[in-house]
Amino acid sequence: MSSLAQSVVQSVDWLAIAPPTIAAVVGLVVLVADLFVRDDRKALLGWVSIAGLAAATLSLLPLLDGDRSTFCLRDDADVCSYTADPFTLVIQFLVLGGALLAALLSASALKEAKDAGRELPEGEFWFLLLSSAAGAALLPASRDLATLVVALEVASLPAFALVGLKRGDRRSAEAALKFFLSSVTATAVTLMGVSFLYAATGTLYLTETAAELRDIDPQLGTLAQAGVVLTLVGFAFKTAAVPFHFWVPDTYIGAPLPVAAYLSVVGKAVGFSGLILVTVVAFPSYADVWGPALAILAALTMTVGNAAALRQQATRAYSAVRLLAWSSVGQAGYLLVPIAAAGYSKDAERAIGSTVAYALMYAAVNLGAFAVAALVARAKPLNRISDYRGLYASQPVTALVLAFFLLCLAGLPPGIIGLFAKVTVFSAAVDAGLGWLAVVMAVNVVIALYYYLQWTAVLFRAPEGEPERHPVPAPLTAAIAVTAVLGIALSGAPQLVMRFAGTGLF
Repeated sequence: MSSLAQSVVQSVDWLAIAPPTIAAVVGLVVLVADLFVRDDRKALLGWVSIAGLAAATLSLLPLLDGDRSTFCLRDDADVCSYTADPFTLVIQFLVLGGALLAALLSASALKEAKDAGRELPEGEFWFLLLSSAAGAALLPASRDLATLVVALEVASLPAFALVGLKRGDRRSAEAALKFFLSSVTATAVTLMGVSFLYAATGTLYLTETAAELRDIDPQLGTLAQAGVVLTLVGFAFKTAAVPFHFWVPDTYIGAPLPVAAYLSVVGKAVGFSGLILVTVVAFPSYADVWGPALAILAALTMTVGNAAALRQQATRAYSAVRLLAWSSVGQAGYLLVPIAAAGYSKDAERAIGSTVAYALMYAAVNLGAFAVAALVARAKPLNRISDYRGLYASQPVTALVLAFFLLCLAGLPPGIIGLFAKVTVFSAAVDAGLGWLAVVMAVNVVIALYYYLQWTAVLFRAPEGEPERHPVPAPLTAAIAVTAVLGIALSGAPQLVMRFAGTGLF
């Protein structure tokens, strides 16, 4: 019988679980308050949600003084279901900070939709966003497979509804359906893998699973291998790794732009943090299986993503969002590289730091790019790349900020943080002896330079007509400003995130 069923957990450490708990409680408060708040006061729900996400992010500060664990076994305090260690805190900061910026974008988007007669249900929107953020914050702290799967679903299920929340919009409904079907398939595969692992090892705790897999009964070896492979396939869906990426472009286009921004950063962080936990913590003895598999997935993902982004036509409807979607697939390939390298390294935990450092850089600049896309979409809803022509003439600061974000993603100065992050990932592959993967990455970086620079050049071309100037809502301005400050600060002091590279986080 599982040790989960045999033992009673210890007392709850409320400080350790504060970040996801605050997000969940505020979500419930918003849902109940929506029943009593008048329609003309619904905007208050948004500000309550933003304040709740800010409080959840600030609740990470008291946890910096050392590792904390809770929901531990009575007979073994070192085996716990929830652990707040450096890895947990960094990922929780990423997901809660990303959700906060997405909430700022959403405050403007909901008001504009209401003014245009395309009103979105505000109470439900904020409840779903907060619920998903709570699940995303819970996942990196999960240290048993059951909690991991539950957190994954709490983060994913509200996201389906967020994508399809534009009532009467065929594109939104189609995007939500594709997202739902792909995620349900991933969940089914993951659950089957977890059930196989439980049958083979008799435990769900990650550390105990790792210990059992090292000395697995030969008669259960095939069952354990199948469980490992299925679990990895399930998380590959969540990370949008090729060939499990097909839902990304249509989902990003059909979803409200703030939701697309949320999925591009927070959704990706959820998938990658889960993948890191199951590979490095639970399956280290199967590194000879998942190491090569993830290396191949990384090469395929970055190549397919960049090749598809390269083919986007500037005059095609939603080409800007479509390019960002395919770009995010390509970036997922880069994020997979250090995880694959961990399978070849004697100190796997140190290789993981490169993925964390890259994810922090990507989160800041990609959210900023989506924020500018949301600004342009206010005047030009089709959001074509050609719609950005002459942006410098009408809004010079915004154009310069977007150019900076694109250069960061490309890894070119003055986007120093993007360059450093790519070099770190490249070094992780070389140090692990994956020279062929480093070559593939170098080729893809060159391919990506073309479409990022092509979009950047459009910003500074002469406009076809008189420059249009529109007032920018305060929440949208705040989101662009915060991401710009973060990007500039990280480029000026890259050690703020580069210190995670080559550092053990567990």
